[in-house]
Formats: sequence, structure tokens, C-alpha cells
Amino acid sequence: MATRASSPPRSRNSAQRSSAPRSSGSKKPPARTTTRRTPAKKQSSGVLPALGRGIAAVWNGLARGVGALARGIGHSARDLDPALRRDGAGLALIGLAVLIAGEFWFGIPGAVGRWVHVGISTVFGSLSVALPLLGLAMAWRTLRHPENNGPAGRQVVGWTSALLGLLGLIHISKGMPRFPNAEAVREAGGALGFIASTILADLVTVWVAVPLLILLLLFGVLVIIGIPLHELANRFAEFKAKLPTRPEPAPDLKYGVDEAYDTPIVGDTEPPEIDHWADDEPEPEQVDVAPVTAGRAPVAPEQHELAAPEHSHVTARAEQLQLTGDVQYVLPEPMVLKAGSVPKARTQASDAVVGRLTEVLRQFEIDATVTGYMRGPTVTRYEVELGPGVKVEKVTALAKNIAYAVASADVRILSPIPGKSAIGIEIPNADKEIVSLGDVLRSPVARNDHHPMTVGLGKDVEGGYVVANMAKMPHLLVAGATGSGKSSFVNSLITSIMMRATPDEVQLLLVDPKRVELTHYEGIPHLVTPIITSPKKAAEALQWVCREMDTRYDDLAAFGFRHVDDFNKAVNAGAVKLPPGSERVLAPYPYLMVIVDELADLMMVAPRDVEDSIVRITQLARAAGIHLVLATQRPSTDVVTGLIKANVPSRLAFATASMTDSRVILDSPGAEKLVGQGDGLFLPMGASKAIRVQGAWVTEAEIRQVVKLVTDQLPAQYRDDVAAPAETSTKVAEDIGDDLELVLEAATLVVNLQLGSTSMLQRKLRVGFAKAGRLMDILETRGVVGPSEGSKPREVLVKPDDLDEVLVNLREG
Repeated sequence: MATRASSPPRSRNSAQRSSAPRSSGSKKPPARTTTRRTPAKKQSSGVLPALGRGIAAVWNGLARGVGALARGIGHSARDLDPALRRDGAGLALIGLAVLIAGEFWFGIPGAVGRWVHVGISTVFGSLSVALPLLGLAMAWRTLRHPENNGPAGRQVVGWTSALLGLLGLIHISKGMPRFPNAEAVREAGGALGFIASTILADLVTVWVAVPLLILLLLFGVLVIIGIPLHELANRFAEFKAKLPTRPEPAPDLKYGVDEAYDTPIVGDTEPPEIDHWADDEPEPEQVDVAPVTAGRAPVAPEQHELAAPEHSHVTARAEQLQLTGDVQYVLPEPMVLKAGSVPKARTQASDAVVGRLTEVLRQFEIDATVTGYMRGPTVTRYEVELGPGVKVEKVTALAKNIAYAVASADVRILSPIPGKSAIGIEIPNADKEIVSLGDVLRSPVARNDHHPMTVGLGKDVEGGYVVANMAKMPHLLVAGATGSGKSSFVNSLITSIMMRATPDEVQLLLVDPKRVELTHYEGIPHLVTPIITSPKKAAEALQWVCREMDTRYDDLAAFGFRHVDDFNKAVNAGAVKLPPGSERVLAPYPYLMVIVDELADLMMVAPRDVEDSIVRITQLARAAGIHLVLATQRPSTDVVTGLIKANVPSRLAFATASMTDSRVILDSPGAEKLVGQGDGLFLPMGASKAIRVQGAWVTEAEIRQVVKLVTDQLPAQYRDDVAAPAETSTKVAEDIGDDLELVLEAATLVVNLQLGSTSMLQRKLRVGFAKAGRLMDILETRGVVGPSEGSKPREVLVKPDDLDEVLVNLREG
């Protein structure tokens, strides 16, 4: 009370308002309540106020009825908020429109009609005839969508600007009559038109006034309809897009194969989101992962199973395909391949692992949370999020402790998960699932891609299907220990080709030095030659592939194409013209896939020839439609050499015996921790990290059934030139002996480089000093290089233009 007494003096009313609520003992009602009741008593007295309230009630009832009738048409305005309705304003606009239309359209007799005619036409001029239409349009909008009108001030500004601009233009077009000739002004733009036009015309001439009035009219229209100036360009673009356009004729051919950021993986490769559940949130109906929080044991969840993939007919490639000639070829039905296990998003075994991981984090006092998991067919990825200030190394250092806790030696930690701020712990499932090749090929990802070289690889850790285009690899290295799933992948690869591609689209060259892995495919129409089992013949077949590649490149260069796909399109469209007098019949080149099931056997028999052929194919064959798949169970550096690795960009590693083997394949560790039986790491061309994939499984019975379906339709048509050796002369000089190929290479190097150096031959041909010196002596006796001059390089006596003649002489001895 002392503080209140010492406050500055205030007025009586303000003191009463401030003290009334604070006085608990006062029974006097607040002053504001008294002022509310007093006017109510005054409004209730008198006849005129009662009459006014009655008229207002009738008006409001009529307005609501008209508004409800207008909003009842259609469905777009029936749910209009009552607080937003402007039925009274809409009814007033209708009344004015009816009054003006009655006079200017039909004529109202008597003084009322004359006053209305004179008053309206004096202000709006000749536009008065159209005012009822504008009023009805505005009334319709006000009744149905009053929120589009915006504030009342906006409509006043908009209509004033629009009318001044329009009436000014009308007034100028009528010769700009002036007062006191009021009748002529009414027949032109009225008073508004007179004001807008004459002021501007007198100031800046008519030629400048007209554009300004047009801009004023457009500005008013934009304000009325509520379009800001900065959105005008976007609205115009949307309107233009909705207009019917005349379809342009499609070009005959579209060339070009590669696209920006192209990848061999087909479809969307982003992993699905993991659901994170808060403690106070209800459990969703369909569960993707298990909700777990550190320090809390997981509750036994209800089992939720994903639906089995739809095993429907692949309509995209099921039609009969016309091959060369009159042969009808039908691709095998997708139902030939059986379905695999039904995938499960959540199991009790995975939930138990979550509890063990949480306990490990608790025991080592790490502020981290197991937020969920994604269950794959072979392994499950558990997601761990770290608390603030926690180092990633604290979790990665627990790899052995985690393996001990979950009783599994094959624990793999990803730090971080690609695209997420979380650590992934991949642990093998105790209850594994079978990934069927049929499920992969029947998946939407595979069905929506119609490329004949698209094959099914399997499923990733998130349970998504992995489908890749072999033409975009463009070459693939597959390696893994015995029993890791390498042969199963090769079977899935070949079966995918038979299921999706015709022999005119894809041809196969199979090399099987072990002689038992690929025998099922003998006689299929996709083969260009019988399955090659001899390593020596395999080296010759790889040399034939090089010759086939050169033939294709000759055609591409002669007809001006960069890729065999563009050449095939032009041939099918009849756009490739042969020179006059040529009897050749052009045909599209099919893709050629070369699959070597065991590279180590070839490198043991003919390492030099095999490596040279592989390097040349991998360096050049992509544009020619030739693609190489190399498989080996011994990924050592003497088999997978540096040249082969440098030119085979895509890798697929199955379980290896050591980290060294993993580094040879992937240039990184990881494959040594795979669980085998199809569990692999796929590193496609251009990818920074490998994708963990469970390879698709196809049974021997399914393979035999597919082979029977394709061989019954079309027998194999082998090419005669595959096994034919290169044309060489049998007459070889005694001093050359068995080194003819080396001598030819040495001569080519010396003549092209114009450098007669023994050390150069050692480096380029990878031979010893004695062999290089002997080659140089042979070239000296044939007149290719001059005599030795000590440590200086020998003089080269042959020019590059004469190289072909020198090579012929060397072959003839």
C-alpha cells in the first residue's frame, strides 16, 4: 500500500480502472461491464432503432440466402468459413448491377430512370452499358471466394486504376470532348475518362498518354485479381504451358549413349529411410525397423512381414520378337524362375541383437543410441547415432567386443553410413533368407528397364533389389574364394541375359577352363562359338575379340558414329548409305559379352597374350559394344595385374581369405569379413564406396529349363572365324626362331619411336637384357637399325611409312 500511495497522481477514471480488479473486498462491478450494459438499454428503446434492426435482419437474411445459393453451385465454395463470408457486399453489388442494367438495357420510366442515366453516364461515360456485367462478376467472386478480394482498400485502388486507364483510352478514341459539352463527354469516357485523358494529353501529348493509360489499366487488373508484379512472369509461363500446342514431329534418330552422372546401377539407389520412434509416439501400423533407445531393453515386438514381391507377367518384354529372317523368338516366361523367401522387416533374432548392442554401449559408457535397423536377406544393418562430443572411434574400436556380444566373427562397421550422420553395424542374420533371381527380375526396377544387357544382381542390406546394366560397367572383375558365390553370380548373369535378351541383341563368348562350370549353356543360340575350355584356345578367342573390335571400329569410323548403339539405330532406320556398287548388306551389331570363369588358369598358360588382349579390349571395346567379365578365385597380383585392374573399373568381391586379396579386388579391406554364399561387395564404376549385395540364386533345374526353352526355339549358329588362327607364314628364319612376335613388336616400337635403344625394349617388352640385345641384333641384320655405337642409341634406318614392308620381310625371314 505504501508503494501505491507514492505513485504519481492519475486521473479518476484511470485510477478506478486500475484499482477495481485488485480490490478483493469491493462488490462494485467493473466500470467496463457497466458501460457494456448501458448502451444495450438505449438500443432497445424507440421505434426507429427497432425498425432499423428489422431492416438489417431482413437484409442479412436475404444476403445469406443469396450467398448460400451462389456457393451451392459446384463444390469449390461450399465449405467457406462463415467468418470470411461477405454476403452483404455481394448482395449490394447485385442490386447496383440490376439497377444499372434496368436503365441502360431496358429503360426505367420516370424521373428515377433519368437520374440514374445522367448520374452513371456522367461518371462512367459509354462504359455504363457494361457496368452491370462487371458488377455481377464482382458479386459472384465476393459471394463465392471473398478471400481473393483481399482488403477493401486493394479493390478500391484496383478498380480506380483500371477504370481510369480504360475510360481514358475510350475518351481519347472519341476525340477527347471537353466540358461544357456534357452530352459528348457522356458518350465518350465520362468524367473519369475526361480527367485521365486530358490531363495526361495536355502534359505529355497523346502519343505518350496512350501507353501510360494502358499500363495503368494493366496495373489495375493485376491489383483486382491479386497477382503481384514479381509473379507475373511465372503466371504467364503457367498459362502458356496449359495452352494446347501443336505437336512437333519427332526427330528420326536420337544419338548419344552416355548421360550426365551415369551409373551402371538401374533405378533409385538411395536407401529407404529408417523410422525413428519417440517414447510418446504410437507404434505405426507397418513397421520397418525396431525402435531402441540406449539403456532400455527392447520390447518383444509384434511380427510384421513384408508382402512377397508380385510375380506378374513381364509385359514390357513379353511380345514375340522378330529376329533376322522369318524366325519368331519368344523370351522365357518370368514364372519359369521360382520365388525366394518372403522378406521380413523385423524378427525376434534381430531385436535380441539390438539389446546386446545397447548393453555393450552401456558397459563402456558411450553416449550412443541404437535408433533402428534395416534387415537384409543375409545381414542386418543396425544404425547407431552418437551423442554430442562423442568420437566415432569410440564405437569403431569396439568391433571385437561387439562381435563377442553378438557371437559372430563377421561384424562390419561403416562409419558413417553413406548419406547419413550415423554409424552402421552390419551383423549376419541367424535366420537368413534366399534371394531368388526370379524375384529380382520380376521387381519393378528390372521390369521398368528394357535394356537387353540389364541383369539382376541380388538385394542390398536395406532389402532393395539391385539391378545393373552391364553395358555401363563397362567391364567387370569378379573375385572370391571357393564357395563364396562367384559361380552362382556367373549363372545368374548368363540366365538374366537369356531371360531378357534375344540372340540378335546379345551374344556370348564363354570361357570355362575348369570345363564343368558352364556346361549347362552349351548350344544356346546366344553363343558365338562352343564353350571354350582350353586355355590356349581361350587366348586365341580373346585375340579374335580384338579383331572383331577393330572391324566394328572400322565401320563406326567409316560411317561417322561414336558408339555401336548409334550405328545400330541408323542401320535400323535405313539412314546408313553404302558406297555405290557395294554388295554388302548392313546389319546391326549385337552386344558381345565375354565371360571368363577362371582368369588364373589363362594367366598360367599364356599370361602375356591374355593380358595384352584383355588390356586392349578393356581400353577400347566399350564403344564397340563389347564387354568383358573376368572371374577368378585367386585374386593375387600375378593374376589380377596392375594393367588389368586399371582398365576394369567395376568390381564385385565375394568373401576372400585375407585382407590382401580384398585390397587387390576393391583397393580397400572389407571382403575378408563377408559371410560367403553370395554375400558380396559391389563397387560399380564411379562409385566411392562399395554396396553390400546378397547375390541372386538360381538353381540348376531352373537353368536347364531356361536353356531348353531357348534352344528349342533356335539352334546355336557359331561363327567360323573365332577359332581361326591369325594368318602367319610358316617360313621363319633360324635366327628368329620362336620369337617372331617379339621381333615384330620390337621393330614396330623402334620404327614408330625412331629410337634404337636396348633399354627401351627391356621396358616396353618386359624382357631381360640378353633378350633385348638379341632382338636389336636381329633388327640390325634386317637393316632396321644401324650398328652399335657404345652407350648411344642406334640409328634407325627405316621411316614409319615403310614399317609395313619391314614387317612383311620379317615374317618371310
